[in-house]
Amino acid sequence: MKFNDRDEIIAITPQWKGERFPDGRPKVPDKYLKALHSLTLEEVWKPIFVKGYESQFEGRLHTLHDDGRKLVGRAVTCEFCPTRPDLHETMFEVGMKEGRKGNYNQWVIDSLVEGDVVVADMYDKIYKGTFLGGNLTTAIKAKTKNGGAVIWGGIRDVEQMKKVEGVQVYYRGIDPTPIRDFVMKGFNTPTRIGGAIVLPGDIVFGAGGGVLFIPSHLVPEVVDNAAKTQVKDLFGFEMITANKFTTAQIDRNTWTEEMLDLLMDFIKNDDRAANYRDLDWTEEYRLAHEGDPNDTQTAL
Repeated sequence: MKFNDRDEIIAITPQWKGERFPDGRPKVPDKYLKALHSLTLEEVWKPIFVKGYESQFEGRLHTLHDDGRKLVGRAVTCEFCPTRPDLHETMFEVGMKEGRKGNYNQWVIDSLVEGDVVVADMYDKIYKGTFLGGNLTTAIKAKTKNGGAVIWGGIRDVEQMKKVEGVQVYYRGIDPTPIRDFVMKGFNTPTRIGGAIVLPGDIVFGAGGGVLFIPSHLVPEVVDNAAKTQVKDLFGFEMITANKFTTAQIDRNTWTEEMLDLLMDFIKNDDRAANYRDLDWTEEYRLAHEGDPNDTQTAL
């Protein structure tokens, strides 16, 4: 076996057609990461959910900082399990042959590049399950610039961690013990965080009290659809206030051509909608003209 195996990463992310990192992870362009900072959890969640990706969110986590900052970046995943002497010996020997230094969690952090976020399944281990402390959080900052981590387990040295600027960490609990008695069974493999599943190169979107993992191949569509939701909400509030449309009409998944025409006029002429003028509404007009078979209820 190998850790962080390029061929395996490519094999489990076949729908990504763009550029990849040397380790094989999808390299979602920076422009999408930047755009996600202006979006809300609900705006990003909807276009994923309606495509059948219903296990991408986990909200049972604490945050290192409660100041509203978002955590956005490309996932570097790792999975752990309770220690077992023979398994530890085997896995550690694999890492040594690959030239890795320190403990398992250090192997992961040593691999990070700018824009990455660590996603670690510590099987909800908090006592002796403290994946991060002050030193490794500092290392994350140095390597990722403004990244962070999602830990299904513990952290320590919280006062030190909070002093590291520009980093956000989601975690399950705090304990003063150092990390002990664990084995890494996967590095950049499919990883479970609570009720969510994440693949290497997925985009981590931490906001609104939880973390959403966006499949890499859906990110462009998600960003565009979220932007459409934003401007439709802006326009919809105006129409409801003016009594031109009801909330039931505005909340439909598929709008009529009349509503879309008025929306296009709003986008073209209202300065508040200037940032949305490059969006393509061809699909919305097609559905309005032909009818959307899935539009049997109000929008999610």
